[in-house]
Amino acid sequence: MTDIWEGIVEGKRAEHHHGWPRFEVDRDGWTRAGEALAQGRLIFAGLWGEKAAIHMAVLAEEAGKAAVLTLACPDLTFPSVGRLHPPAIRPERTAHDLFGLVPEGALDLRPWLDHGRWGVRFPLGACEPAPADGVPYAFLPVEGESLHQIPVGPVHAGIIEPGHFRFTANGETVVRLEARLGYVHKGIEGLMQGATLARAAELAGRVSGDSTVAYAFAFARAAEAALGIEAPPRAVFLRALMAELERSANHLGDFGAICNDAAFALMLAHCAVLRERVLRAAEASFGHRMMRDRIVPGGVACDLEPAGAAAIASLVKEIRARLPALIDLYDNTASLQDRTVGTGILKPELARQFGAGGYVGRASGRAFDTRRALPYAPYDRLTFEVPVMQEGDVNARVWVRIKEVEQSLSLIDQILELMPEGPLRVEIASPGTPVEAAAMVEGFRGDVLVWLRIGADGLVERCHPRDPSWFQWPLLEAVIEGNIVADFPLCNKSFNCSYSGHDL
Repeated sequence: MTDIWEGIVEGKRAEHHHGWPRFEVDRDGWTRAGEALAQGRLIFAGLWGEKAAIHMAVLAEEAGKAAVLTLACPDLTFPSVGRLHPPAIRPERTAHDLFGLVPEGALDLRPWLDHGRWGVRFPLGACEPAPADGVPYAFLPVEGESLHQIPVGPVHAGIIEPGHFRFTANGETVVRLEARLGYVHKGIEGLMQGATLARAAELAGRVSGDSTVAYAFAFARAAEAALGIEAPPRAVFLRALMAELERSANHLGDFGAICNDAAFALMLAHCAVLRERVLRAAEASFGHRMMRDRIVPGGVACDLEPAGAAAIASLVKEIRARLPALIDLYDNTASLQDRTVGTGILKPELARQFGAGGYVGRASGRAFDTRRALPYAPYDRLTFEVPVMQEGDVNARVWVRIKEVEQSLSLIDQILELMPEGPLRVEIASPGTPVEAAAMVEGFRGDVLVWLRIGADGLVERCHPRDPSWFQWPLLEAVIEGNIVADFPLCNKSFNCSYSGHDL
């Protein structure tokens, strides 16, 4: 037991678990951890199931430490963490949907990912027969006079993933928003079971397409930690270069899209051009616009040639030349500021309670950035700032994105300058005994977590990829309260949560 966990959890430290420690706790220890989360002594970082066990990742944020807790569930029950700490409610519902694990004392036992269309219940657990027709989802009832409901989705205008939003409103003012997700559940966790590391890495890169680099990076780091190997230095720097290109492309796209939802299409056009420049530079450098399948366990799948490095250097120069004018345009357009300033405010205490990462958390005072809080190579050798604001509104989330693009440009400069020569990957062999690990990287939305168990034969026994959107979607419901219905698209885009990453 390490000192930081004394008095919070008590349990046996699992062998062959790497990256973070894993503690096997009893029901009392599990409950004490839930109480520590409710008291703010720990930050909730994820919860996932197995056939007869439940796991939970927690952060001791100030100490820069993380751990996984495991509770055996021979009777398929466990004490609910969600009854003490609301961020755990939806992951508990998901663990029940997939494995049949029952959170005792849970505040909400409605299905979450299971829409009654799978043909079975608990597909990764008991696999019980399912009713022929799905049971209609029980949305929260309307309570109060002069209230009405507005259903939106799951199909939306334009090219967007499906999700249903049920607004309860008083006139134009939103009183409550309830989301229904799970429409793009792909069975990622089931597909990974029994897969080779190479196939599982491909699946990880397809959890959420706009974060393919972040997921592949996290999966590779988890696999390498489990197997006790290190990627070559050049590969490590190439991974970070891809990650910063991905971050820049998404932030630039979001900057324009948020302004477009405030009826300022001009900014969308300018930012779309810059985003396209990033994607083309990525294709010229790594052979794929999204850089999918370029990060693999043991290293990377392709090198950066001089022409690619020159394309990226030219890209950085172009963005630096064009971005200041767009920032001035945003900051000096009164009609745009009227829509973004003071809209969709996320209170700092709520951001911390839910462990909100990325621009959502940093715009509301939570300075957590995995690259700094739980540093990993090569960021431990690079200089950068983590932009933090306190206002918590749409405008703050825009500004955090802008400042992060500026930081990414600086990081790209440093990476290109410090890029070492050498091999691109190391060979991977079967471990001979089951091994496990957890790893976290900073994606553009926030912290992406991967927990992985590899069998003695080298095949994946269990993998759980956790998107930062799990903790951001509930906060979107909170920030829209008291705003008008017409501001929902603006608030929604300022969060830009992943449907696919959440739905698994």
